[in-house]
Amino acid sequence: MTLQPSPLRVAMVAGEPSGDLLAASLLDGLASRLPAATQYYGIGGPRMIAAGFGAHWPMEKLTVRGYVEALRHIPEILGIRNELKRQLLAEPPSVFVGVDAPDFNFGLEHALREAGIPTVHFVCPSIWAWRGGRIKKIAKAVDHMLCVFPFETALLEKAGVAASYVGHPLADQIPLEPDTLGARRALGLAESGPVIAVLPGSRRSEIDLIGPTFFAAMEMMQHQEPSVRFVMPAATPALRALLQPLVDAHPGLLLTITEGQSQLAMTAADAILVKSGTVTLEAALLKKPMVISYKVPWLTGQIMRRQGYLPYVGLPNILAGRFVVPEILQHFATPQALAEATLKQLRDEANRRTLKEIFTEMHHVLKQNTAQRAAEVVASVVEQRAGRP
Repeated sequence: MTLQPSPLRVAMVAGEPSGDLLAASLLDGLASRLPAATQYYGIGGPRMIAAGFGAHWPMEKLTVRGYVEALRHIPEILGIRNELKRQLLAEPPSVFVGVDAPDFNFGLEHALREAGIPTVHFVCPSIWAWRGGRIKKIAKAVDHMLCVFPFETALLEKAGVAASYVGHPLADQIPLEPDTLGARRALGLAESGPVIAVLPGSRRSEIDLIGPTFFAAMEMMQHQEPSVRFVMPAATPALRALLQPLVDAHPGLLLTITEGQSQLAMTAADAILVKSGTVTLEAALLKKPMVISYKVPWLTGQIMRRQGYLPYVGLPNILAGRFVVPEILQHFATPQALAEATLKQLRDEANRRTLKEIFTEMHHVLKQNTAQRAAEVVASVVEQRAGRP
């Protein structure tokens, strides 16, 4: 009687919506690269679950923003990490893949790597922007880093960390030429006339901090440009409920709120007012002029300011290596400043053409068939551990 080999087991942790997107693309790639019986499990979000992932804990348990805001969640988060570590050490997976969430994953990866479990981390933390001391922690925790931006591999390899540039899955998913007219039709918006997409974030803390400012800016813009329409995606019914008091406080706005469909809303727009985050890269890949903003609590902002050393926070500017779109942050983010900057982005046709050229070049660089490239690296790590050719 021949014993069947145990199925391969891939443990993963994603702690943010952007990580859920990245991990889901990786799962799609692994499905065509590893045996069908391979088990995928850990902590994940809805996209991962839809791809066949077994989530022992929902991703939302780890979704906390800011230093101060995280304090009250620390006991629960540490409890989850300790229990997951116990499970993985008791029944070692073929490989562990941490997707973003470095504050959670690096400590876990370090313990697993010391126990002989291969570790891969998907998305290099911003060692090039701030908290550069993290590279020593990476070297202790990670066997192989999957990088979504091309300049990251040299920094890691210099520190002795194996790294592969795999591109960004958004660049594979978003077409090189966005269909603005089709998006407007899909959302029931007028085919002509100016449209501005407004994205104030997806968490209660973000809406509380910057939502009133964004709505006041929208009112100013409509006063100066009466024909402008606004579109705002609400990712969940809970977020829609958070936005409703702001909508009620500004009854004159020509505003359409969509159920999810953030990419469609941005595609339909001529310009975008957006909170800093991965969504700014999405806006760049859609070739849209934008204004980037954020507000975080004062103490969080002070810590970030002291640890940072790049002059910009938005991904389009970081990738370009210079300011190509305006950033208006913290106390500078007044309704008037945001309104003036966004209307300038809307009206400046020469700037629109320049940005399209910059963002198209950026798109080509990031479009690398990420799912397959990342899956090849993870699969090779799994096969080396299993002693397979």
